[in-house]
Amino acid sequence: MNVYVGNLPYTTSSDDLRVAFEAFGEVTSANVISDRDSGRSKGFGFVEMSDDAQAKEAIEKLNGTEMDGRTITVNEARPREDRPRGGGRRGGGGYGGGRGRY
Repeated sequence: MNVYVGNLPYTTSSDDLRVAFEAFGEVTSANVISDRDSGRSKGFGFVEMSDDAQAKEAIEKLNGTEMDGRTITVNEARPREDRPRGGGRRGGGGYGGGRGRY
């Protein structure tokens, strides 16, 4: 099961995340997401656990707890939505419509 962890302190490393979740079972992977340009943590990450029951227990026990002075959010990760890459425009604005322009 893939678990989302939000509101992490910016000093939290992937290893710190792994250690916090290993108390509940086997951690397959732990990743704190970093900004591509600066390398600084974005304040959230993902933990993958091999056993769903252990992952659910970790969610229950860790959600709302404090980590280095910040209250973290822990829940089941939703599947990533496909988002267009690049600087493409997303509808709205621009020309057209013409309502009331005669």
